[in-house]
Amino acid sequence: MATVLITGGTGLIGKAMSQLLIEKGYDIIVLTRSKRTAGKKLSPGSSGLSISSWDIRKQRIDTDAIQKADFILHLAGAGVADKRWTKKRKKEILESRVRSSGLLVKSLQEIPNKVRAVISASAIGWYHPASAEEIKRTETDPPDQTFLGETCRLWEESIEPVTGMNIRSVKIRTGIVLSNQGGAFPSFKKPIRFGICPILGSGKQILSWIHIDDLCRIYLAAIENEKWNGAYNAVAPRPIDNKSFSMGLAKKIKGKFFITFYIPSWVLKVLLGEMSIEVLKSNNISSEKIRNEGFQFLYPSIEAALQQLIPKKTK
Repeated sequence: MATVLITGGTGLIGKAMSQLLIEKGYDIIVLTRSKRTAGKKLSPGSSGLSISSWDIRKQRIDTDAIQKADFILHLAGAGVADKRWTKKRKKEILESRVRSSGLLVKSLQEIPNKVRAVISASAIGWYHPASAEEIKRTETDPPDQTFLGETCRLWEESIEPVTGMNIRSVKIRTGIVLSNQGGAFPSFKKPIRFGICPILGSGKQILSWIHIDDLCRIYLAAIENEKWNGAYNAVAPRPIDNKSFSMGLAKKIKGKFFITFYIPSWVLKVLLGEMSIEVLKSNNISSEKIRNEGFQFLYPSIEAALQQLIPKKTK
């Protein structure tokens, strides 16, 4: 089978993708700043997974990793919601994406290789807000002028030079990922475990989400389907508003035994600063393009996703 080189392989999506690709028979090379740290998280060995090094700051990379790769899965980037958006943090979020892409592009230009496609992460932060009453945002819509919109634009542009090397380029604009292993979902569940169901702002803002299993299957399809090119929205077909999502999650976990608590927009702005823009933003995003490619979701509705993520025995 082919070899897939993964950046950001120790993150939520990277680890899930490594497991899926190994199950499908692929060999995996994870690029990391620290082999020791990555080794503890990934347990490389006979499973077909190996670890190579790169240094984005010094723009260095393991030449052998590039030469062995048939595909590159580019997931690297500092967590958008991990810390408050200070000037320093915003610079880190942007540069971790753009400079890592730049290193990959430079390496592919200078190192003889057989790479057939680069599948790069992006985000639905690309889009202008859209309410439930508005037409869903599609891949042809221009980027938003906010920090995250501009970050996504520069992020996608930074990897685009690979197309000039006759390498297929796919950008996966990902919604809110639902997984028990990390990301936003455990944070959604935490207050509900204590019987509190928080509604953010008005609760009317639309959430475009995706189950981790469907997201991994989208990345796999992008690797295996040579017809895939350009940007694709990785979101479930049925977005949901914040209130309905939170209430549905609370009922799934606590039944009737919870209290609904509204957190006013101004409080979120004080607590989160500029990041509150994204928390309160309505993301009504279309999945039509990816479905037209023949992709079928395992979890098209929030009910189906929650049924899998929160089985009855764990209530």
